[in-house]
Amino acid sequence: MNKLNMKINIAGIELKNPVMTASGTFGSGKEYSDYVDLNRLGAVVVKGISMKPWKGNSSPRIAETYGGMLNSVGLQNPGIEVLIKEDIPFLRQYDTKIIVNIAGKTVEEYCQVAERLGEADIDMIELNISCPNVKEGGVCFGTDPFMAEHVTKAVKKVAKQPLIVKLTPNVTDIVSIAKGAVAGGADALSMINTLLGMAIDINKRKPILANIVGGLSGPAIKPVAIRMVHEVAKAVDVPIIGMGGIMNGDDAIEFMLAGATGVAVGMANFTSPTATIEVVDGIEKYMKKHGFSSIDEIRKSLQY
Repeated sequence: MNKLNMKINIAGIELKNPVMTASGTFGSGKEYSDYVDLNRLGAVVVKGISMKPWKGNSSPRIAETYGGMLNSVGLQNPGIEVLIKEDIPFLRQYDTKIIVNIAGKTVEEYCQVAERLGEADIDMIELNISCPNVKEGGVCFGTDPFMAEHVTKAVKKVAKQPLIVKLTPNVTDIVSIAKGAVAGGADALSMINTLLGMAIDINKRKPILANIVGGLSGPAIKPVAIRMVHEVAKAVDVPIIGMGGIMNGDDAIEFMLAGATGVAVGMANFTSPTATIEVVDGIEKYMKKHGFSSIDEIRKSLQY
């Protein structure tokens, strides 16, 4: 058997393995560091960060559903200066890559955050044009190919680090949005963000979330995510970070077979704090069992 190699490369940045955290589900790493050896992760993708602090949406903003979870947190965050001063130095103590998810209400705000990160000690930027829980920015840019290209091009122009663009599934044709982002200069894509959903308390006869609607994540959306990763992987030539309902190593392998180079673990962090490590171990176990020596071999092995 060949030597096992779990490394992946995204836009020239080498990750020791393909497992990352999905933005908004792992804080900035500190919150999980008592439970997870951050040295074992390919990358930590921190919660979405904006130029100034955002309060987020009103509570309640979390609801459990069959096979998943609805959230309408609304990108609550302390602002870019806190991230640079406190969170990045903390993460740099560990042997893992740092990816910063950035948010904005206008193209100019996205660019300001990316510019501010220019001198920060991070590895990549993830451009969030897919959050369904903010009224301005977010998904407004991610549902139109022209706007996706426009905002990507603007941020790419000022960003010093490789740029990942995170796509929303709340569109009729995600391939056209992916092509728009790539045309704008995206070095990689991450997909999918949450699906727009709603839950109702039948006794109170009221929506459970204060925001009425929220983003659905978890195993319930995995088949949708797999389908979209498969479609986009055939249409573009940049690495894809797949996510959406990954609970274990087998789920991660499914995304790779669909065409993903890396994977991100999201909702599973809430049900099992060590889910990311279980996914790393699960991938390694699968590779040994089936004789794969690299992640790339898995990605190219889907049979029809």
